[in-house]
Amino acid sequence: MARPDKADAVAELTDKFRSSNAAVLTEYRGLTVAQLKTLRRSLGENAQYAVVKNTLTKIAAREAGIDSLDDQLFAGPTAVAFVTGDPVESAKGLRDFAKDNPNLIIKGGVLDGKALSADEIKKLADLESREVLLAKLAGAMKGKQSQTAALFQALPSKLVRTVEALRAKQDEQGGAE
Repeated sequence: MARPDKADAVAELTDKFRSSNAAVLTEYRGLTVAQLKTLRRSLGENAQYAVVKNTLTKIAAREAGIDSLDDQLFAGPTAVAFVTGDPVESAKGLRDFAKDNPNLIIKGGVLDGKALSADEIKKLADLESREVLLAKLAGAMKGKQSQTAALFQALPSKLVRTVEALRAKQDEQGGAE
């Protein structure tokens, strides 16, 4: 490959690293073209899965400001999932595909500039989606608001019951004398 071609490839990879909020490096040795096509579909619309050259990818990552990737991640045939949307969705897609196709090996990656190991990516895949987490947070906040409203409503009602009890007790004591 000529030098300008390599420079163009590095520039393209650098742009992908900069525009994505996560990147997952995988080894795809032994997967067929049809399996790779299925994998690309399972990642969702917010991820691009590209087979890359290790040396060019290392250079592109450094140029993009990502120095945390270990050189061991670039051993063997490498493909990168560049994630521009929800990283949990893409991590789940990779994890589920790897369960069905043991030839796909998740090596590691980067999330918002921080290096992730393969185990950390699997933990990320175990998280619920952003929408589910936001719904749970909204439900918890609504529950707390309901408890607070009930507390504020209980105070005047308790005061009224206490005043009535005191009045009844005073009537009993006044009537007995």
